[in-house]
Amino acid sequence: MSENRRQIFFGFLPGLLSGILLLWGSLPATLVHAADPPATSDADLKFFETKIRPLLAEKCGDCHGAETQEADLRLDTFTGLVGGGKSGPVIAPGSPDESLLMAAVNYKDMHLQMPPDEKLPDAEIALLKEWIQRGAPHPERGNPGSGSIMPRRGAIDLKEAREFWAFKPIRRPNVPKVSDPAWGHNAIDALLATSLKAKGLVPNPPADRQTLIRRATFDLTGLPPTPEEIDRFLADQSPDAFEKVIDRLLSSKHYGERWGRHWLDVVRYADSNGQDENQGFVDAWRFRNYVIDAFNQDKPYDRFILEQMAGDLIEHAPNDYSTLIATGFLTLGPKVLAEKDQAKMEMDIIDEQIDVVGQAFLGLTIACARCHDHKFDPIATADYYALAGILKSTKTMSSFKVVAKYNEIVLATPEEIKAHEELTKAKTAKNAEMAALIKKANAELLKAMGAAANAKPPMDAEQKYPEETRKQLAALREEVKKLESGLTPLPTAMGVQEGSVADTKIHVRGSHLTLGKSVHRGAPEVLLSGKPLEIEENQSGRLQFAQWLASPENPLTARVVVNRIWRWHFGEGLVETTDNFGKLGQKPSHPLLLDWLASEFMSNGWSFKALHKEIMLSSAYQMSSQDNSANSAIDPDNHFHWRANVQRLEAEEIRDAILSVAGVLNPEIGTKVVNSPKWDLVFNHTSKDLTTYDPYRRSIYLPVIRNNLYDGFSLFDYTNSDVATGSRETSTVAPQALFMMNSELLLSSADSLAQRLFREVPQDDEGRIVRLYQLTCARTPESHECHRLLAYIKKFVQAIQSDSKIEDPRKAAWAAACQAILASNEFVYVE
Repeated sequence: MSENRRQIFFGFLPGLLSGILLLWGSLPATLVHAADPPATSDADLKFFETKIRPLLAEKCGDCHGAETQEADLRLDTFTGLVGGGKSGPVIAPGSPDESLLMAAVNYKDMHLQMPPDEKLPDAEIALLKEWIQRGAPHPERGNPGSGSIMPRRGAIDLKEAREFWAFKPIRRPNVPKVSDPAWGHNAIDALLATSLKAKGLVPNPPADRQTLIRRATFDLTGLPPTPEEIDRFLADQSPDAFEKVIDRLLSSKHYGERWGRHWLDVVRYADSNGQDENQGFVDAWRFRNYVIDAFNQDKPYDRFILEQMAGDLIEHAPNDYSTLIATGFLTLGPKVLAEKDQAKMEMDIIDEQIDVVGQAFLGLTIACARCHDHKFDPIATADYYALAGILKSTKTMSSFKVVAKYNEIVLATPEEIKAHEELTKAKTAKNAEMAALIKKANAELLKAMGAAANAKPPMDAEQKYPEETRKQLAALREEVKKLESGLTPLPTAMGVQEGSVADTKIHVRGSHLTLGKSVHRGAPEVLLSGKPLEIEENQSGRLQFAQWLASPENPLTARVVVNRIWRWHFGEGLVETTDNFGKLGQKPSHPLLLDWLASEFMSNGWSFKALHKEIMLSSAYQMSSQDNSANSAIDPDNHFHWRANVQRLEAEEIRDAILSVAGVLNPEIGTKVVNSPKWDLVFNHTSKDLTTYDPYRRSIYLPVIRNNLYDGFSLFDYTNSDVATGSRETSTVAPQALFMMNSELLLSSADSLAQRLFREVPQDDEGRIVRLYQLTCARTPESHECHRLLAYIKKFVQAIQSDSKIEDPRKAAWAAACQAILASNEFVYVE
């Protein structure tokens, strides 16, 4: 029936739904502004800094660097790359085939082969090609932050560096007085109002209550409000009605599922390794659920950091393993598990850990300092290896042998582990005893038969054993069976523990084969308030580093996380580059507000829920999204928050909302998602994909398989689980619309939604349409919408009633109408 309905649906849709619905791919004209030419993205700049700059420095720097420029060619500046040398420009951004650099590294011309001693490995040539295809992103040609920034020359001046806004101590600003009573009761509004007034902008009026509850419900739970929840809010005329809605949503278990998913983006959560050996992370789900629980419990953020960085080094209750599970944060990243050079594999894993730690907690690209001092931020190579020493002294992998395995922690008490070992030992002994008895009995049987000692016993040999032997075997089998019943596998988790403690030497140009001076374990010097971390010789320093990360004296941690929370509420951070607070990032649009939020966050015990309430009770959060032509002329991108931003639901929200309104969403908490044996490979480019996706489970509980993402995620700008991601992109492309029209998710959910409507409103067609709009759009339809949709359903029924393949034409027509609503912009966008 679904296939027939799909064909008929496409035949009727253009003519019958014109003017009824906003179909996929366009927003109301008042909400859309002309886009500026695309800027170089943070991801592109990171790709250059981590992949291309080190490669050019290592392989080309001796002959084409700052000191020597053979053939007048310099490759350590953008001007040198595009200006070229005696042979002309070496790159044509966007066109690898037209770039001299690619011809040289591919050895296409016997007279132009670079490097001259040996051709680059294919993987490095592929990186150069990808870089040029991306348009040759380079910080010297401009960036999404503050325009073109030249790389630093010479040594780092720490005194000067600490004057940069992000490295200054957090100071709680005075809140200005505002004459407008609607914008004076909340410090957020007062601080925003000052900027709005200075720019000549007038804040929008409040959103209507139906829009507001839909916005808040999706915001805090990732699910649509029910019609009953909307009705209760509309009926509540008390001054604190909206605050009660916020409190209810914050106490819902769905809050942790929604905001835990935000954090999983930042810590690059996945259920498989990806890379060369896509090993299943069978126990990753424990970390996922730990994060969900942490948000639901409103775990203070400073404690949250401490547990993820050093949960194995802090006290915990005997049967509470959450702090151990939390350290899975350090093991979740993608790794090249088949790297034959074990020292290189170890340092590459540490580099990935430094990258995620730096960006997740500090908003800094510390990993760029692996091969050289950071070209823009005051992070020295020595800072990188001070942090590398901490992580090298931490056991992340059980070994680095091919194929390497991550370190796992047994979630049991010492007594439980000892009892399990004793049972295992007893079972082994009984099996050995049974094997010896069988061997002896077989030998005696063969001897009695006159057969050779090495002959094979007959198939029914056991029936020929003397009665005593059979009794002994039966007793032993019973004992083994009893032992096995008590030998359930002990639960395990991905996690780290202390390893062999030692400082690390600087790796010259990032190579583990060329070592320089040893660096004491510690944190970036520019962020320390005068004294290094105090780390004892027998400690990795991970606990001390975690305590420093979560300290109010650290100028970045609180700023970075409140900016993340703001971005997830408003669609754009006060610092637009959420993962980069360095010189290549954006400066804050409202620096005083950022510092007020950071100081308020810390004074409220690092509570996420208190911060949510502070933000959501502001007039700024509750504004309408309607356009104002005068404001748009001044601030078309709404950087100063004169209106609410219209935001599309994220990939998981779209799927969950569809299942929710259809009445089929499974609300149960998810557990294990990778069902293959531990250490087995899941999908890769040469193997069959055996991953299964529960069709009704909430999206956060579905597998996240690196290299093979679920289609419903990848089409709608899901996070890149290889890197820390604090801000997802939003694209509009044709396959999204096709998914909404063709996918089994939409077809089956539309059927379920139609069935729900017939159950809940069995006799009244018009009432059924009202219920449809209440469920999907959180509002009552206009009369003309009812009439048009009823006319569409009537014509649909007339067109298909003679089709014998369709069992119930009327329900099929309603399912098509439901699908049209589910595919509309109004359903997938939140005003």
